[in-house]
Amino acid sequence: MVAIEVVLFDLDDTLHDDTAAYRRAALRVARDVEAERGIDAVRLDEAYAAEVHGFWGGLSADDLTARIGGVRQQLWARALAAIGVEDDALAQRCARDYNAYRREYFALFPGALDLLRSLRRSGKRIGLVTNGFAETHHEKITLLKIRDVLDAIFIADEVGMLKPDPQLFAHACQVLGVAPQSAAMVGDRYDRDIRGALDAGLFTIWVNVRAEELPAGAPPPDATCASILDVGPIIEAASPAAARGS
Repeated sequence: MVAIEVVLFDLDDTLHDDTAAYRRAALRVARDVEAERGIDAVRLDEAYAAEVHGFWGGLSADDLTARIGGVRQQLWARALAAIGVEDDALAQRCARDYNAYRREYFALFPGALDLLRSLRRSGKRIGLVTNGFAETHHEKITLLKIRDVLDAIFIADEVGMLKPDPQLFAHACQVLGVAPQSAAMVGDRYDRDIRGALDAGLFTIWVNVRAEELPAGAPPPDATCASILDVGPIIEAASPAAARGS
């Protein structure tokens, strides 16, 4: 039997509701534009959401050299163009206001901080593994007030790897001083968080907040739950299950 000594967490939509934060900020920007230009706020908001989904869904290692501030300006420019508005200055202002508004909506899911503190008290080391960009994520981590409960932070552009690359999870385990079999990965995205961690040999907990179906033919996670509140008991009971081949 192998006890779990390290727990790795995804950040966005696992520890905090990033989807709510970005959608609220984007709609606020869209309403500002509507008030100024008479542009339909709902159409602009939907166009921006589509651009965001496309960018993050197609994120590759080649994108890691980009600055997220510039990327957001491009996303707003494309969203505006999609509804017939070509205005670089407006896109720049939208990105600036979006960045400011978004900070106002950062909030941990209820119970997330208590979970991290409880795991630390039990002697486990905590790592954060995110496909975000250091340009904004260090600020987010500080605003969420979780930096002091993390033993290591692995941000895609700083480590030069993206989830679901199994080498990223292996690297995190190496830095934190454990074999993958003694680590768990907790995340909300099967394709990014769970599949790569499974391939690397970690115990996996899928926080399936969107009630998604497991992809056809995909290996199941070791555990699935609907809320971060369920993660603590799973980890507490997981050591026997985490012993691969036992």
